[in-house]
Amino acid sequence: MSAGLQRQPRLLTIEGGEGAGKSTVLRALRDALEAEGFEVVCTREPGGTPLAERIRALLLDPSHEPAAPETELLLMFAARAQHVREVVLPALQRGAWVVSDRFTDSSYAYQGAARGLDPAFIAELERRVVGIEPGLTLLLDLGVAHGRERTRGRDLLGGSSPDRIERESDEFFESVRAGFLQRAAQHPQRIRVLDASPDANQVAASALAALATYREARA
Repeated sequence: MSAGLQRQPRLLTIEGGEGAGKSTVLRALRDALEAEGFEVVCTREPGGTPLAERIRALLLDPSHEPAAPETELLLMFAARAQHVREVVLPALQRGAWVVSDRFTDSSYAYQGAARGLDPAFIAELERRVVGIEPGLTLLLDLGVAHGRERTRGRDLLGGSSPDRIERESDEFFESVRAGFLQRAAQHPQRIRVLDASPDANQVAASALAALATYREARA
């Protein structure tokens, strides 16, 4: 457990770079837990509440001037503070499971490893603004070139254009990937690294197996 953070056993988070398949894994975890009769709240970051979603739109809009790394980080934590207080904590307090597409580990990878901000600064914000950490984090690890190919196909099918962060360079995303893997090495009891290169069904099966192992260890 990280210093100053309260571990939340029913908070599951899914991390990874672009195109890693987080949405597919989130649905698989939700369906498995709901099949056992649990309430499951699925959410995402940045976002999860009306105000946090407006911050998300601002963060990802490529039409304004580039955000300073500190601006990006503080906006991420502003959205996260609202998300934790309005969605995550109330759900956990009533006994629900919460499955979130991204959480604080993303700030260490994107704003820390890739933007170059001091991880100690991020950790201080995490302690003061968030105060909790997941019981289990699934890191979907995928090579940058493979992830780029997946997102290109998704954007073509959906008719959408890349957002501000998706437009970053391959070097940026290599740093993001390295940052995630470093986090996993630092927190091996919490973060499980899953190979996200197979097809979606195989990755989902690996995620469900990791969840089962986690729950058995807690029983």
